[in-house]
Amino acid sequence: MGAVLVTGGAGYIGSHIVRRLLEEGRDVIVLDDLSEGHRAAVADGATLVEGDCGDERLLGEVLAGERVSWIVHMAASSLVGESIEDPAKYYDNNVAKGLALLDGARRAGVAGIVFSSSAAVYGDPADLPITEEQPAAPTNPYGETKIAFERALGWYRRAYGTRYASLRYFNAAGAHPSGGIGEDHARETHLIPRLLGALLRGGAPVPIFGEDYPTADGTCIRDYVHVVDLAEAHVLALAALESGRIDAGAFNLGNGEGFSVREVVDTVARVTGSQPPTTRAPRRPGDPAILVASSARAAKRLGYRPSIPRLEDIVATAWRWHREHPEGYGDRAR
Repeated sequence: MGAVLVTGGAGYIGSHIVRRLLEEGRDVIVLDDLSEGHRAAVADGATLVEGDCGDERLLGEVLAGERVSWIVHMAASSLVGESIEDPAKYYDNNVAKGLALLDGARRAGVAGIVFSSSAAVYGDPADLPITEEQPAAPTNPYGETKIAFERALGWYRRAYGTRYASLRYFNAAGAHPSGGIGEDHARETHLIPRLLGALLRGGAPVPIFGEDYPTADGTCIRDYVHVVDLAEAHVLALAALESGRIDAGAFNLGNGEGFSVREVVDTVARVTGSQPPTTRAPRRPGDPAILVASSARAAKRLGYRPSIPRLEDIVATAWRWHREHPEGYGDRAR
C-alpha cells in the first residue's frame, strides 16, 4: 500500500483528509504552497513539502523520491467572485497546473486520483435534488475550470488507464470535533465562519444577500455538509478505487437536506447564545434559490453516509474551533 500525496493538504478540507488518512495508517505526503493553507494544520505524521503542484521539477522529485500510489488533489483557487474578475488565475491554477500534476502522475506510474470538484459545475440546476445525471452548466469560471479538469480525467482514464473519482462538494462547514483544526481563510466568504467571526471579533454586520427568493423565509437554501464527512468520503473513494469496485466516476457529496440563510443565522444564535449581527443586501447575480444534493450514488457505490447531518452539530463544531482559535492559526494578519 503506497503513500498518498495530498495537494493542498494544509488547507481547510485538505487538513481534515490528511488526518483521516493517517488514522487509516497511510503514509501521507502533503504538497502545499501555504498561500491559503497553514503549516500548523498539517497533522503530525504527515510529510509536508512546501511548493506548488504545478512545479514540474518539484513534483517529479516528490513522486520519484516517495512510493506514491495515489493522489488526492485539493489544491485550487475557489472563490466564485474572484474567478469572474480574474479568470486567468483560475485557468492557470485549476486547469494548467492540474494537467501538470496529471502528467507527472502518469510518468511516475501513480494509480489514480481523487479529485476535489464542486457543485459549481451544475450552475443553476433545472431539477432538485441535484443528481450527477444533470448536465454540467457552470455559470462562472470557477465551475468551468472544475468541469474542465473532470473531463481531462475522463480522457486520461481512456488513454492511459488513470483511475479517478471526482467528488463534487456542496457547502463544506464545521470543524474537527477535537477542536484542533478548522476553517481559517485569508478572505472568508462562507456564511457560518463569517457569522461566528462577527460575534467574536465584531466589525460590520454580515450581509444577507436577498430576502425575496421563493423559499419559506425568502432566503437562499443551501446544502451544508460537515468537513469530517467530506474527509471520510475521500477515504471511501480511495478504498473503492484501490479495490477495483470503481475505476472512474463523479459523486455528489452533500447532507441531503437544505438550510436557508435565515435558518443558519438562527442556529448560530441558539448554539452561541448570541444573535449574530446581519444586514439586508441585494441578491447576488447568479445565486440560485435552492441548491440541494442527492448523494445516492455516493451512498450506493462508496458507502458514503453523513455522520454529522444536524445543522446544530455542524455549527457547534465550528463554534468550538473559532472560540478556541479567535485568531485562527495565528500565522497571518487579519
